[in-house]
Amino acid sequence: MEFVERFNGSGLLIDVEEIIYDSKGLQHIQIFKTKDFGVMLVLDGKIQLTERDEAFYHEMLVHPVMITHENPKKVLVIGGGDGGAVREILKHDPNEVVLVEIDREVVNACKRYVGIDRGALNDPRVNLLFEDGLKFVRDCKEHFDVIVVDGTDPNPVSQALISREFYKNCAKICDYLATQSQSPFVQGKYFKSIYANADFRFKRVYLGFVPTYPHGLWSYLIASDRFEVLPSFEVLRERFEKREIETIYYTPEVHVSAFALPKWIQNLISK
Repeated sequence: MEFVERFNGSGLLIDVEEIIYDSKGLQHIQIFKTKDFGVMLVLDGKIQLTERDEAFYHEMLVHPVMITHENPKKVLVIGGGDGGAVREILKHDPNEVVLVEIDREVVNACKRYVGIDRGALNDPRVNLLFEDGLKFVRDCKEHFDVIVVDGTDPNPVSQALISREFYKNCAKICDYLATQSQSPFVQGKYFKSIYANADFRFKRVYLGFVPTYPHGLWSYLIASDRFEVLPSFEVLRERFEKREIETIYYTPEVHVSAFALPKWIQNLISK
C-alpha cells in the first residue's frame, strides 16, 4: 500500500503497512504504520509528522524561540495537538504551558496511537483548551513569555492562524512568537503571506530540513514587538548548556546557521 502527498505537480510517496486510524470530523485524521518512517499522522491529506523525523521539525519550531527568551516560564501553544511542541517546550522547565487546539479528536487520536508527546500532554503544568486559536488570542487578558504556533497547512480550519488579525493579537500578549511558515520553495504564496501578515517590529525567517515535508526545505518565523530576536552565539550556547537540553537536531550552531538565508529567499521577503 502507498500513501502519496501531492504538491504542485510533484509528490512524496511513502510505503504504508497498515492504516491504524481513519476518522472524518472537523478534519480528516489518518494515522498509518509505515515501512521506513514509523507511525505517520496525516490531516486532510497532508503529512503532519512521522516518528522518524518529527523531532527535526518540533525542535526547530520550539528551541530557537525558547532559547532566545531569557527565562520562559509561561508558554502558549496554538495548534500542536500531537504534543511534539509541548514535549520540547517542557525541556526548558516552564511553570505553565497552555495548549489551544481546535480539534479534540487530534489530541485523543495522537495520545492513543502516536505517542510522540511521551507523556507531555498529561504533565500537570500543561493546560489543554479545545477552542479556536484566533478567538483565544483576541479575548486573552494574560501575558505569555512565548507563543508557539504549530498550525497545519492553511485550510478552512487553520486559515485564521496566518491572518494579520491573529498576529496582531498575539503581539499584544507575548514577548516572543515562533511559527512554522511553510515551504518557500513550493508554497511561496503561503510563505510570503505569513511573513507579510506577521507585522512585528522585529522578525526573522530561519530554515530547517524535514525530509517528509514538501521537498524537505521548511521555514519558520521568530518575531517580537518588544525585543531583538537574534541573541549572540555565546548567549545561545550558555542557555543551551545551562538548561541541559537533550536534542536530536537542534544545537546552538544549527540555530545560528538557520538564519543564513539563500539569496532567492531573501528576494521573496524583499518583494
